[in-house]
Amino acid sequence: MEGNRSRQAEFVICEQTIERGFSLLKDPLFLASSVFVKKSTRIVALSLVMVLCLLVYRLAEHRLREQLAATGQTVPNQLKQPTDRPTMRWMFQCFEGISLVAFTLPNGPPHRAIAGLELLHAQVVALLGPSCEKLYNVDE
Repeated sequence: MEGNRSRQAEFVICEQTIERGFSLLKDPLFLASSVFVKKSTRIVALSLVMVLCLLVYRLAEHRLREQLAATGQTVPNQLKQPTDRPTMRWMFQCFEGISLVAFTLPNGPPHRAIAGLELLHAQVVALLGPSCEKLYNVDE
């Protein structure tokens, strides 16, 4: 009987985690409801892409939270209060407005730079690891 309750508790936790992931798809900002696909093969392909996106989203959130806990750091939440459990949705919103700028100086080679990076962005990029840092160090 006790083992059965334990399994039920695990199932409920797993179900809540899955539902939280799919709540992202229901968000009006995600624009998933505006996609119309008629062929069944395209529906399957779109579903696969969406599941892969959710996987990457969840892995990034897990990695960020894990690194924040391991280093004892925090980031500001929507209310400007420190948290070590931010959502990736909030982090993505914090990264809005960052641009890749391409320019060429007179008689010089073309350059690329990231515009709009602040300390919070640098902190999050560093916490996500070297592969993410490489993406944000354009001219190296």
